[in-house]
Amino acid sequence: MSTADHGEGGAAGAPPRVLTVAGSDSGGGAGIQADLKTMLALGVHGMSVLTAVTAQNSLGVQGAWELPAEAVRAQYRSVVDDIGVQAVKTGMLSSAELVETVAGLVAGTDAPVVVDPVGVSKHGDPLLAASALDAVRTRLLPAATVVTPNLDEVTQLTGVRVETEDGMRRAAGALLAFGPAWALVKGGHLSGDAVDLLTDGSAEHWLRAPRLDNRHTHGTGCTLASAIASRLALGDSVPQAVAAAKEYVTGAIAAGFALGGGIGPVDHGWRFRAEGA
Repeated sequence: MSTADHGEGGAAGAPPRVLTVAGSDSGGGAGIQADLKTMLALGVHGMSVLTAVTAQNSLGVQGAWELPAEAVRAQYRSVVDDIGVQAVKTGMLSSAELVETVAGLVAGTDAPVVVDPVGVSKHGDPLLAASALDAVRTRLLPAATVVTPNLDEVTQLTGVRVETEDGMRRAAGALLAFGPAWALVKGGHLSGDAVDLLTDGSAEHWLRAPRLDNRHTHGTGCTLASAIASRLALGDSVPQAVAAAKEYVTGAIAAGFALGGGIGPVDHGWRFRAEGA
């Protein structure tokens, strides 16, 4: 039975459905909260599988509590078997057991999978056990339609340290060797323009945007991956989805706002406010 065949209800039918498998950010800037806001903004129905609860604010992560693999599996099956999905996004999977559990679930789901291999928070707090890295490489990445690491996560996964755009190309090749269909290497930590490289090993797509002078960028990675998943659910090709997602995230970063005493979030609803201006 196809996972896309369920849940056709309502006068006009349901919008495309996207499932995020990730941790909760109590401050609302990243994680499940950012994912669901992004999905709403892009016109899809967002659903969630919670993998961990964090105590988190603009200053950092004060605590994290992983959910049992049984709870993660039950949430996933509950949603997919009844409602169905047109795309899945994975985020914080803190242990090898959770990585292996989720990898098995998404590999058996007939929908594109966007893997955000969350390793550390915006504040430098570790969100992935070192023992889980091998499971990400060998189990999760082979199931991915697109993997979206930043440069720190690239180094964690491949050992490649990226300092130039040519280094991004080498890093993408190292990621593709683990089996994802596409690699999106995010070069936001380099100087100059915010440049990303999307490649499947043959075609290369370089995406550039001006670097914005705004420190309030909490949730950028979660938001980008969720935007890609949302656009894939809407029928975009991978290059189309990534280009549209980058445009959305660039606007969200530009509109990012101060919250608390540290790094504020990107503004997931920036288009709503722009339209209402």
